[in-house]
Amino acid sequence: MLREKLKNYNVILASGSPRRQQFFKDLDIDFSIQLKEVEEIYPSELKGIEITDFLADLKSQPFTNLSTNDLLITSDTIVWLDNKALGKPKDAEDAFKMLRALSGKKHEVITSISIKSKKNQKIINDVTTVSFKELSDEEIDYYIKNYKPFDKAGAYGIQEWIGFIAIDNLEGSYYNVVGLPVNLLYKELMKL
Repeated sequence: MLREKLKNYNVILASGSPRRQQFFKDLDIDFSIQLKEVEEIYPSELKGIEITDFLADLKSQPFTNLSTNDLLITSDTIVWLDNKALGKPKDAEDAFKMLRALSGKKHEVITSISIKSKKNQKIINDVTTVSFKELSDEEIDYYIKNYKPFDKAGAYGIQEWIGFIAIDNLEGSYYNVVGLPVNLLYKELMKL
């Protein structure tokens, strides 16, 4: 369905995330991957959705020569805990600190998606609330050692071992926590 809807577009996914790329394949979208380096820095006064909206837009800015049938999709995900954004951990120690902070608490996973053509741009976003059980230091160490979650916001992947043992409750889109609210993206692309 979506492939037919987008047949006149050259869909460009500007993401190195294997999870996002797989979602596009699973949605049966014909797309190419183009990556441009962007320093992901945002103004410190931004909060929650404002951060991911800003970064999704920022990632689209290096693409200055879009042709008429190009459709550029960029996105950004953060974990929002205690009024602070958790991005990707720098190393094992950083990952440990993040998971220790998430332990026994509720947090939000926020994703924004920019859909940009030569003429216009729309930014959509989704928020999922995730509740973690109390994690022991041994569980956190085991997860970091065996799954190396250094490419994941908040230092965890819901689809991995830690998701099976740590998540007590989830309100919203599971796929948003994996890295892309595919239902929302699908709905938006079907409007084109």
